Amino acid sequence: MKIPFINPAPRISVIRLQGTIRSASGLGGAALNDAGLAPLLERAFTKGKPKAVALAINSPGGSPVQSSLIAARIRRLAEKHEVPVHAFVEDVAASGGYWLATAADKVWADECSVIGSIGVISGGFGLQDFIARHGIERRIYTAGKSKSQLDMFRPEKPEDVARLQRLLDDMHRIFIAQVKARRGDRLANSDELFSGEFWLARRAQDLGLIDGIGHLAPKMRALFGDDIRFQSFGQRKSFLRRFGIAGADLAEDAMGAVEERAAFQRFGA
Repeated sequence: MKIPFINPAPRISVIRLQGTIRSASGLGGAALNDAGLAPLLERAFTKGKPKAVALAINSPGGSPVQSSLIAARIRRLAEKHEVPVHAFVEDVAASGGYWLATAADKVWADECSVIGSIGVISGGFGLQDFIARHGIERRIYTAGKSKSQLDMFRPEKPEDVARLQRLLDDMHRIFIAQVKARRGDRLANSDELFSGEFWLARRAQDLGLIDGIGHLAPKMRALFGDDIRFQSFGQRKSFLRRFGIAGADLAEDAMGAVEERAAFQRFGA
């Protein structure tokens, strides 16, 4: 028999990781970044001595640096406090969103969840013909021959593209190393894995990217008992942002919302 305050129900901390991963947050999107998540993660791993931490992930990715920082922080806290971590994918855990999932000891998903996209992407525009048609001349001055690279108002240089490709390839290798280190021998021996492709959960399970199909509450009860209590942790908006009083940021936030919507739509979400 449980006696209140003497035999409290075991706690499960639930952390919602929703939105694109980028260094700055705005009203338009619930951006994920290490600085914003650090105090939340600390509380989730320590408050009430949780039996486990559950990550509710819904992210199409974003900054590889912020993805790496957040995942590394989760692992440090998990090891320091000896708390197991389970990730639960909702609509999407792709690219940097999947990087976050690799911080967990086990990864679960809905059958319709989209998972993968283990690759790196960089994009931009070429506007040199546009400004030429409008009689605009581009003037730029540098010290250092490589200071001006991939300028959207000037024609592409093959050496600049090759240099960018080397950076992307190096970043891809780092991402692959993270996945291999965390998933280990659960990964299938398949050329598909690191091609940048993405899949629904059953195929992702076959490839070893997730451990099974499962939803957060029933799976955690099955693992830790029916009497567990869930405690949710999420990012809070400032007082001004809660009431929409942040006019100076409105245009930036609107653009952030458009970018986030576009990022999710790449995966049909």
